[in-house]
Amino acid sequence: MDKNLSQLFINGDYYKGTEGAKRVLVNPYTEAPEWETTLGSAEDIDLAVKGAQNAFVDGWRDMTPGKRTEILFKLARLIREQLEELARIESTNIGKPISDARDEIALGARIFEYYAGAITLFYGETIPVSKGGLDITLRQPLGVVGAIVPWNFPFPITCWKVAPALAAGNCVVLKPALLSPFTALKLGELAAAAGLPPGVLQVVTGGGSETGSALVNHPLTRKISFTGSTQVGRQIMRQAADGIKRISLELGGKSPNIVFADCNLEEAASSSPMAVYGNAGQDCCARSRVFVEEKVADQFMEIFLEKTKSLNMGAPGAPSTQIGPLISRERRDEVLSYIQSESADHLLLGGKSADRKGFFVEPTVIFQPDLNARVWKEEIFGPVVCIRTFKDEDLMLKEVNDSPYGLSASIWTNDIKRAFRVSRKVESGVVSVNSHSSVHVEAPFGGFKQSGIGRDLGLHALEGYTELKNIYFGL
Repeated sequence: MDKNLSQLFINGDYYKGTEGAKRVLVNPYTEAPEWETTLGSAEDIDLAVKGAQNAFVDGWRDMTPGKRTEILFKLARLIREQLEELARIESTNIGKPISDARDEIALGARIFEYYAGAITLFYGETIPVSKGGLDITLRQPLGVVGAIVPWNFPFPITCWKVAPALAAGNCVVLKPALLSPFTALKLGELAAAAGLPPGVLQVVTGGGSETGSALVNHPLTRKISFTGSTQVGRQIMRQAADGIKRISLELGGKSPNIVFADCNLEEAASSSPMAVYGNAGQDCCARSRVFVEEKVADQFMEIFLEKTKSLNMGAPGAPSTQIGPLISRERRDEVLSYIQSESADHLLLGGKSADRKGFFVEPTVIFQPDLNARVWKEEIFGPVVCIRTFKDEDLMLKEVNDSPYGLSASIWTNDIKRAFRVSRKVESGVVSVNSHSSVHVEAPFGGFKQSGIGRDLGLHALEGYTELKNIYFGL
């Protein structure tokens, strides 16, 4: 790992930090301590935010759309040129299968390309008013945006916060997760190489309690964009309230996967395992609650179990690996505690750590858990799926919506009327019919209820990074 990546990235260059405190990070596959990351202090955040504010006032907010477009396209090109290096860093750092890491780096480049092209497509309007004259609206940047990203999909989530914020004319202070800082730092380096002025993108690593809180509480940050747990989201809402800061929150999930008897059962059952076990289940969109119509439950379970048993769990760097280790020993132990809290009578598959080095948990299937069981109600964030059967659509929908979360959902049916009816009734920000796809660069992404506030991606994201100003000309 490049030693520069153990530092911060402030005002266009690597910086050791005011205090120089470090934390050792453990490789989740080898279980060995291998890297260091800097624990940014409140002073480092102050330096980064003030540098970002200066860059905003000194030119970034007023830079022509064409020039911003040029820089963001160049950054996307540099990401593509460095794709293999970035993927290797990500895969090694957090145990992500290398094939997934490559896809996610490519997604990050595509996000920057999308917002580079969207800069001139997002604009104000003219409004006829009763007094005559001319009334117009402008979309203007907020100023300094604090972006706080998680460790499960570090690079693409970083990109879908940073790219629209920069496209709209803001400057960004980025705080990556403590356990996955390296590709964020590399992005800062590539952004500078692409021509982004110093201070426009700052990267400060560290923990949430000090570094993250300092970013949220800083008087110059105008918005906080956060992806992470619902518990931390609540804390950020409280902290942001003092400064009346704008916030967008993409939080936890307990996403349903609804399978009706009239669907393409082979496709539904074959695709459903990776809809929950992908990224070792560390995904807020994971379809971890499966509802199967009773008349096809036996067939579904046969295919689902067969596909699950065939999944390849192994070394993150191996091209054939589909499931890698969990991010940490603590995460593995937490997942196992959920499984052990459930009656063994309901455990059909898995349920224990793998017999190998690394923070692995076997893909686990729990069948017909009680509706009040922890495994059914709480977000596990590991490779665990709970499956229940249903007969009655209305009763099933009541159980689907009996959750504090509402992020993603899948519905499998060949009846278009049912598809539309159920899609409208499911309390979820993102619904996929005959698919498990939740994220599309061009479309809004976010949740209902305790899964969050605001939307990432698509042109809708640009709304959240701008102020709407009305100007009236008396003519």
